[in-house]
Amino acid sequence: MKNQERIKLTRQEAGRKGGQKVARERGVEFYRSIGRKGGKKVAEVHGSEFYREIGRRGRENRRNSINQARRGSGKEEY
Repeated sequence: MKNQERIKLTRQEAGRKGGQKVARERGVEFYRSIGRKGGKKVAEVHGSEFYREIGRRGRENRRNSINQARRGSGKEEY
């Protein structure tokens, strides 16, 4: 790009382009590998109770979302 005008990107655009390049170059297995490494480290640091707690919170949030959807948004339309 020496002779071309540089195109300014937002941080979001630059991050997206970088992520797409890594995905093309390294593939899906790379993401699986780093996900496993991250999961193992979190388990070492926080223990299995941490996973139980975030699972419980996720179930509660999902249950609340479903119940709210069944009742409607709670806003009355006029």
